[in-house]
Amino acid sequence: MLKMSVRTLCFLLVYVSTLEGGDGDEKTCDLFKGKWIWDKSGAYPMYNALECPFISPGLNCQKNGRPDNMYLNFRWQPHGCLLSRFDGDDFLRRNKGKKIMFVGDSLSYNQWQSLACLLYRHGRRYNLRLTHQGAFSTIFYPEHEVTITYLKNGFLVDLVTEEKGRVLRLDSISRGRMWEDADILIFNSYHWWIHGGPLKSWDYYQVGERLYRDMALMDAYKIALTTWARWVDSNTNPTKTRVFFQGISAVHYEGKDWGAASLETCDGQTEPIPGFNYPGKRYVAEQVVKDVISKMKHPANLLDITLLTQLRKDGHPSRYAGGTLDCSHWCLAGVPDTWNQIMYTMLLKD
Repeated sequence: MLKMSVRTLCFLLVYVSTLEGGDGDEKTCDLFKGKWIWDKSGAYPMYNALECPFISPGLNCQKNGRPDNMYLNFRWQPHGCLLSRFDGDDFLRRNKGKKIMFVGDSLSYNQWQSLACLLYRHGRRYNLRLTHQGAFSTIFYPEHEVTITYLKNGFLVDLVTEEKGRVLRLDSISRGRMWEDADILIFNSYHWWIHGGPLKSWDYYQVGERLYRDMALMDAYKIALTTWARWVDSNTNPTKTRVFFQGISAVHYEGKDWGAASLETCDGQTEPIPGFNYPGKRYVAEQVVKDVISKMKHPANLLDITLLTQLRKDGHPSRYAGGTLDCSHWCLAGVPDTWNQIMYTMLLKD
């Protein structure tokens, strides 16, 4: 029988006693403001990671020996509403004949794997086909003619290697034709921008004909996102293509960010931060993303996941990633399942 400390038991009682919500009023419903509630119904996790063949080795935390499992049993409770329960059969039926594409960095891949597992649970009887080719990973469901693809592209704008070095062209997207056939596009771009030292993948920025060795990071990020936004407005038909942007996913490398000791990390965390508020600072990039999207002719649907990820210091692979400490990606099953559940809820409103 699972043994719990008095502190953990009190924590769970607070969560269970919280109103689990009703259908809510659409006027007051905010899918991205809420808190994490421990779910005692047995409905979470939404799939068994040990049975899903699509999870990267570093994200399969239970398989990698993570000893606790309470993090699997929390559900996101938005303010004023309930999320629609993810129904894989319904998802495939509604998207019959469609192409769904995730474009972005490894957090986008995290979400793609989550969706693949959610559908695998419901659709194991389907004769799906998985292929990996270059930067593409694709699952095809022939019975529904649904294609779900991940395309690795962490900046969205062009990164080229020239004689002078690696150049990040902030105002250029030359490979967007790869995105044009999709019916649902889910973009993201952030984590590659904040890589430093040996992980930094560019030497220069370029805007027009001018090269910059240095530029304020958020200025460069905003120029690049504006280039992406213009591409979306110019190359997608809003009556055919639904466009999403995955917002800023939180990291938990420094405990001072959530009011703990500075040396504390995600390692050993077993509980979310309780309540509706995160005690630390917001990311500057959050506002950059919102500003850019607000100026689009046809604004993308923002998956504003920052708060719900900030509260989940317990959801990372940490030492169970098969290598270095990982406090930026997410265990599967886990937090990205909620991103897909929210996206499914938004699609149901169409």
